[in-house]
Amino acid sequence: MNIQKTAMITVCGRPNVGKSSLTNALVGEKVAIVSNKAQTTRNRIYGVVNRGDTQFILLDTPGLHRPKSALGDFMVKIVTSSLSDVDCALLLVEPIAHVGGPEKALIARIQEEKLPCILCVNKTDTVEPAQLLPVMAAYNEAWDGFDAIIPISARTGDGLDDLMTELQKYAQEGPQLFPDGQTSDQPERQVMGELLREKLLLCLDKEIPHGTAVEITKFSERDSGVVDVDATIYCEKASHKGIIIGKQGAMLKKISSLARRDMEKFMGTQIYLETWVKVKENWRDNVNYVRSLGYRED
Repeated sequence: MNIQKTAMITVCGRPNVGKSSLTNALVGEKVAIVSNKAQTTRNRIYGVVNRGDTQFILLDTPGLHRPKSALGDFMVKIVTSSLSDVDCALLLVEPIAHVGGPEKALIARIQEEKLPCILCVNKTDTVEPAQLLPVMAAYNEAWDGFDAIIPISARTGDGLDDLMTELQKYAQEGPQLFPDGQTSDQPERQVMGELLREKLLLCLDKEIPHGTAVEITKFSERDSGVVDVDATIYCEKASHKGIIIGKQGAMLKKISSLARRDMEKFMGTQIYLETWVKVKENWRDNVNYVRSLGYRED
């Protein structure tokens, strides 16, 4: 593939609007974890798409929300800093004819950076086509500076070709930043931790998964090709630990086997996964601890 151009695109929006689903759909494989719970994405994740002579680098960011912890502060800083030094912003919104606080804040930040911006109305598969017109009108009224407004469905793939054609306009002459075949900037070890965290979000209710963090303490390959992964799940309360482990270890077993299946798909080899659960009270409020778990702004 002869890459001669690059385009850096920040994908931003409120929590749970489908940013990671869109990134995965455009990349063609899972590079960002997804769940139906808000604030699933904590770090900025690069998804890489090679198309024609252009390499698109999509910055999937956490949802913009009002932070309530050191981790929350970090996530919000990541969103705002991701709108610097990129070629275009892609503001992802729901098909609702009302511009909310997070959207207004992101539009103001985009204007401040004088960034070209595409508005994407996601989840079009959940509404009638006629319902999209008032949505577009509401956003046009909030700001008439969008370069384009494109209705899409990250779930079904509708509108994604139109979106890629539009994004092509922001490509700049420049060298290939990621080698062929690389679809993300995340090290494999980090992906393992994120896949396990995704299953915690999937299997656990209410606030518990938001108070969890995953640390991969061992990641090594045997001569046979089997990869050994040891993971520690941190939670904030002893009662949460009991819920994560479950009756006779049933919940932890379920979480681990779902994660292992995805890990094997990602690595293309057999994974031997061992998981432990430890209590680390109020870790989300401890800046040093948040950093030690890999949540850094640089």
